[in-house]
Parts: sequence; structure tokens; C-alpha cells
Amino acid sequence: QVQLVESGGGLVQAGGSQRLSCAASGSIFSINIMGWYRQAPGKSRELVSTITSASNTHYADSVKGRFTISRDNAKNTLYLQMDSLKPEDTAVYYCYAQVTTQQLSAGSYWGQGTQVTVSS
Repeated sequence: QVQLVESGGGLVQAGGSQRLSCAASGSIFSINIMGWYRQAPGKSRELVSTITSASNTHYADSVKGRFTISRDNAKNTLYLQMDSLKPEDTAVYYCYAQVTTQQLSAGSYWGQGTQVTVSS
């Protein structure tokens, strides 16, 4: 079994910064793509950013230039540095990972989510 646990959410003022972390644990052989999604109240879940095992990154247009995704493959940990935060960034942020387990079974896993609230 694989678990993803996010941390680092909370309340921040507009223009401020926040860093999210996501630690993957369990029966992990390798992790391919990792990413962050978010879901604001009344809206569907949307992609924020992804990163491959080779550190190739992709960002949604809405966060490009403000957010930076990174990962520590040795620690199976994903990060999202969020700068110049806006009230519209308020959402529950979810960590995502494509994992191959020690049993060589491939699957997609999600964290439980962490709330980020940006006040104006």
C-alpha cells in the first residue's frame, strides 16, 4: 500500500508565500509523475503542476511564474513553493503520484488534501 501525506497548508495574506510538502511512503519501487491539483469551493479539481522523475515540469497558466514544483527522489517527497499568492489560489491542494509498488503493480495515488486560504 502507498500513502501520500501533505503538509504546509494554512492561512496566508495575499502577496505572501507558502510551501507545501507531500511525503510518499509504503511499498514503493519507483515514482514516475508527481503533481499538485487543487479544488476550490464549488469548482472541479484542476491541475496546478506536475513533475516527472527526470524533473521535467508543467504548470497551469494561472500559476506559471508564481509557483515552483520540485521533488526529492531520495526522500520520495514532493514540494510546491507558492509565491505572490492571490485570493483565487484559495483551495484544497491535493498531492498526486503515479507509483510502481514493490510488487511491480502500477497505480495512481492521492493525498488527503491540505487547505490553503489566501486572504485579501
